[in-house]
Amino acid sequence: MKLVMAAAFTLGLAGCASPGVEQYRSEQPALDMKTYLNGTLDAWGMFQGRSGEVKKRFHVVIDAQWTGDTGVLDENFKWSDGTTSRRVWTLTKQADGTFRGRADDVVGEAIGEVAGNSLRWRYVLALPVDGKVYHVNFDDWMYLMDDKVMMNRSYMSKWGFNLGEVTLTFVKR
Repeated sequence: MKLVMAAAFTLGLAGCASPGVEQYRSEQPALDMKTYLNGTLDAWGMFQGRSGEVKKRFHVVIDAQWTGDTGVLDENFKWSDGTTSRRVWTLTKQADGTFRGRADDVVGEAIGEVAGNSLRWRYVLALPVDGKVYHVNFDDWMYLMDDKVMMNRSYMSKWGFNLGEVTLTFVKR
């Protein structure tokens, strides 16, 4: 019986750990992806491992353009170790208001839900580490603070285990 109660408690906690984006529906300012993610944005971020230690920092310049319901985000990263990388997202707004996204290093399709000032973006990233490529789950939460600033916190996991977090601040030029 104790084992059953412990399992039920754990499942209950797991359910609480994953709130839906709908809880932010009344938060302002309202996030309009096609307005905020349009033009040039700068973003600064860091990757922290499971222990909280900062492993890498980065700056990214994003050139974002929309044509109708399709947006292209061209992201150019400069990492704290001096390396650079690039990711080009193609986003498509769906009839139900959700967004779908594709990029070369995204496995399958990213799914985004917007409510109020928030975006929840979920996808699997093919992440190169020490000569190998790992498929890592990303659960991104973005919050529009005002018309210029958006904050992002991403949770990385593999097989349900926490691998670390990415914290990012976007500033629209």
